[in-house]
Amino acid sequence: MKDKKHILWKLFVSTLYLSTFTFGGGYVIVTLMKNKFVDELGWIEEKEMLDMVAIAQSSPGPIAVNGAIVIGYKLCGIIGAGAAVLGAVIPPFVILTLISGVYEVMKDNQIVSAMLLGMQSGVAAVIASVVYDMGKAELKSKSVLSCLIMLGAFLANYVWNVNVVYIILLCAALGVIRTLWTGRKEGRK
Repeated sequence: MKDKKHILWKLFVSTLYLSTFTFGGGYVIVTLMKNKFVDELGWIEEKEMLDMVAIAQSSPGPIAVNGAIVIGYKLCGIIGAGAAVLGAVIPPFVILTLISGVYEVMKDNQIVSAMLLGMQSGVAAVIASVVYDMGKAELKSKSVLSCLIMLGAFLANYVWNVNVVYIILLCAALGVIRTLWTGRKEGRK
């Protein structure tokens, strides 16, 4: 029981910290969650983290909150999901509340505009890092089909401008078919 309380507290503090110092949206926090929960704490395997990111990404709502739900639930069930979500939601709520009070004064401030413009470069680098990490992990699995699906999804979106919803639905269907096919093959053995 004491160990579970410690994990809940660490989970809450970790998501609170990550959410407080993450700028640029959900994909930025994915890298930081991986660093924290996979590399530093060792609570989750890298492959499992990629699966959780896929679930969080394809669920409606902010990826940071969805990611917190999935990780919290994996570690401590419903209570863990609640603790992780609370940690992930408090900082943006407080920050947006404070900013809304001074927005009119700050919206045309050149220093604030320059700072936000500079942060875009950092955010782009972190998103590129997420894509690299996720792609590298998938390439390590040496599954030709997974690599072809990843390449096809990229081309469909980037080159042919296919709506992301269709790509996600097709990839989900391919995943189900692949899982059923693999299960059926193993059932024959």
